[in-house]
Formats: sequence, structure tokens, C-alpha cells
Amino acid sequence: MGSTASATRNTAWLFLTGTLKVERKTAHDFTIGIPAMTTHDTAPVPQLKVPRAPAPTRMTGRQRLIMVLLLTASFTLAVDFSILNVALPRIGSDVGFSLEHLQWIATSFALCAAGFTLFFGRVADLFGRKRLFIAGMALLGIGSLVGGLATDPGLLLAARVAQGLATAAVTPAALSLLTTSFPEGPLRDKALGLNGSLMAAGFTAGAVLGGLLTDLLSWRWAFFINVPIAIFVLILAPKLLTESAHGNRTKLDVPGAATVTLALLLLVFGLTTAGENGWSDPLAWGPLAAGLVLFVLFFFIEKNTAHALVPVAILRRNNIAWGNVAGILAFATETSLVFVLTLYLQQVLGYTPLGAGLAFAVLGIGTVAGGIIAPKLIGKLGNKNTIVSGLAIQAAATGSLLFIDTGQASLILVLLATFIGGVANLAAIVGFMVTATTGLPNAEQGLATGLTTMSQQIGITLGIPIMSTIITASLHELGDGSAPPEVMAAILPAIGVNASLCLITAVLLGIFLRRMPSPASEQ
Repeated sequence: MGSTASATRNTAWLFLTGTLKVERKTAHDFTIGIPAMTTHDTAPVPQLKVPRAPAPTRMTGRQRLIMVLLLTASFTLAVDFSILNVALPRIGSDVGFSLEHLQWIATSFALCAAGFTLFFGRVADLFGRKRLFIAGMALLGIGSLVGGLATDPGLLLAARVAQGLATAAVTPAALSLLTTSFPEGPLRDKALGLNGSLMAAGFTAGAVLGGLLTDLLSWRWAFFINVPIAIFVLILAPKLLTESAHGNRTKLDVPGAATVTLALLLLVFGLTTAGENGWSDPLAWGPLAAGLVLFVLFFFIEKNTAHALVPVAILRRNNIAWGNVAGILAFATETSLVFVLTLYLQQVLGYTPLGAGLAFAVLGIGTVAGGIIAPKLIGKLGNKNTIVSGLAIQAAATGSLLFIDTGQASLILVLLATFIGGVANLAAIVGFMVTATTGLPNAEQGLATGLTTMSQQIGITLGIPIMSTIITASLHELGDGSAPPEVMAAILPAIGVNASLCLITAVLLGIFLRRMPSPASEQ
């Protein structure tokens, strides 16, 4: 009894005099220690460890609002990629574009969206993601208003350039704000899953929405619809988002930024020209060759620059390098398959642009479903297995389209294959986004998301010219290419190449992509 009372008094005295020590060994492990007592009746007190708190699994109300705000912006930008495609002939006749120049309405947007995304991703890291996000949304609203009011080709192209620059600024800023708003683990996986699902669904929704607006109202509403969305985001963003810049006003790598931006512009221009005129055109292979030379020059610039736009070390990370390879191929294959099937539905089965767009609603449903289940798959299978299995299933679904023909019954196979392929593709895309943004500090999230955004833009822009080149080459061998059987025969090789690319990518990632430890395993 006396011993117990004595120990109690000693412990109380230690608390009062401040000699009880609390040591923090790590960010999550605390050790409470009591200095050794010299009294004969006091035994050493064992150290107690407070276990690491598990990663949160429920969003706060503020996090939900932030997610809605950022996903609204991302979805709107994804819609802009395809919303004008079905309306191009009508835009040309109203504004004064000749048939051979119509493609510049889409190309001017893609050139800026792909060419400047890495640059703006680094600007967001250095000068603030919130500032860049708000400035980009303001530019999107202004560009969309000008595009809707345009009456001549020059003004319309200027509006599309503004929309492309806004996409290059907002997309990496929104994605990095999303990753820094949610810790690594289930919440970030869920947020990225919804983001990937809405972005992929936005590409499909753009075709449907563009057809509806063009037929029911006017193609100008494909521009005007962005204005109220931009105003909504601009009202809420200053209140909900917190600035993520760390006051590090490091000198921007201007030579690196100029080199990689010009290289990307030449790459996209060359691929677009090749899709239209074939690979024999000097305007196709010339810019491609020059772009490759500039990429090599960019590597040496970054290797010898103190404040590099893309530190070479980050490209040596296995998950960054192979994650972005997966992203490029995932976006290239699915978006180009939409292009191929658009030709099939309209020129073989005889659907109108609106009818073809509505047929892709099934693909949109599949992508949304894929984005929802992807975080659960990542939790059970891991990032690597989710990407590999997603691309393998997508390859099988795309390969099944080799059995379509000129009969209307083939529509059932198209709907089933695009739904399954959409689910699998989105699972791979979410896996790629999680993989390529994991294991980096918040200060480098803008760079990482800039790389993922660039991969997305390059994939979207790269896939269609490749498929178009395959189809064009086949048509030249078959004749004038106007009859449905000839178009059918030209489409099948493109479908086969598309499926093969999915399968080859899955095999390469299965071999070379290393598993990333989950946050749970690090506890």
C-alpha cells in the first residue's frame, strides 16, 4: 500500500514539475516516458506507444464541395474536346471555313491544350494552383463567349486557342488541387476515380451534347454553355480553395519550357497532318522529326539546369515513367476507337451524327461505372494489377469488334463491347492517375499532374491521326472508299491495331511497372 501511494505521489510530482517527458519519434508515433526514479520502491515505467491514426475514409463537407467544384471544371474541359466535332460542317458554312480547313477548329484547341500543359503545371507549382485555376477558368469563360459570337474564321480560331490555353492551365491545376486536398489512400483514390470517370465520360458526352445543341438550338450554344459554368466556378473557387504555393519563387526554366512546348506543338501538328494527308506529306514527318530533336535537346537542358521544368530524377521513378506510358495508351486507344466507330455508325450503318452520338451514351455509362469501381479494385488488386487487367479486358472487348459487319444487328455487339471496354479503360486510367501521383511531396504534385495531363492530351491527340492514317491507307487500296463495304474493310485493320496496342501495353506494364506500396501497408 505504501509503495503504491509513494509511486502515485512521485508521478504526480513529476507532472507538476514538468519532468514527465513526451517524445515524438515520428509523425504518427508518440512515446510517453517517465525519467528513472531512484527510490527503492519504484519500478521502471514501460513506454507506451500511441498507434498511427488510420487514413480517413470519409470526406468532410468542405472536401465534398471542393471535389464538386474541381470535377465540374474538369468535366467541362473534357466536353470541350469533342462537343464541336459533329457540328464542324455547319460551323464551316456559317462562319466561312472551307472544307479542307475545318479540322483547324479542333486542331487549334488540341495544339494549345497539349503543348502548354506541362508548362502551366510547373507554373502552378511555383506561383499557386488556386491562382492559375481561377485565371484559367476566367479565360475559358471569355474564350467561350467570343467563340459563340464569332462571325469570321480568325475570331473563331482565336476563341479555340483561348479554350485550349485554358484547358492547359486549369486541368493540371485542378488535378493537383484535388490530390493535395485528399491524403494518399481511399479518399484520394475515390476522388481520382470520379475525376477520371467524369473526364472520360465528358469526351463521350461532348459528342452527344454537341449533336443535341446543334440540332435543337445552334452550334453557338456549344460555346455559350461554358459561360455560366465558368461564372459558377469563379464565384465559389475563391471561397473554397486554399492557395497551395509555398512562397518558392524559383526562377522558371524558360529555355526548357520553350523547348518542350515547341516540341509538343510540332508533335501534335505532325500527327494531325499525317492523319489527314498521309505520312508522305513533308508537313507530317518534318514536324515530327523536328519535335523528336527538340525532345532530345529538352532532356539535355533539364539535365544541366538547376531549377529544371522537369527534374530528370522524377522521370527515373518507375511509377512516374510507366504510369504515364499507361496513360498515353489508355487515352489514345479509347478516344481513337470512338473516332473509328463514328465512321462505322454513320458511313456503314447509316446513322445521323446525333444518332451516332447517342449510341456512345452506353460507352459513357461504362466509363462512369469504371470510375466508381476503380478505387475498390485498386484497394483489392493494387495499382499495377488494376491497370494491367483493365487494359487486357479493354483489348478483348475491342478485339471482339473485329466480328462486326454491315448488318444492323452488329449494333448490339458495338454497344456491349464499348460498355465493357469503357469500364475497363476507366479502371486503367484511374490506376494510371493514382500511380503517377503517388509518393511525391505536395510541392511536386503540380509537376506530376502536369505530366499526367500532358499524357492525357497527347493520347487523345495521338490516337485519332494514327487510326485515321490506317483507314486512309486501306481506302486508297480499295477504291474511292464511298461504299459501305469498302469503309467496313478499312475500319477493321484500325480496330485490330487498337486492340493490339492495348494488349502490348498491358504486357509491358506487367513486366516493367513495379508495385507501389499502399498507404495501409506503410502504417
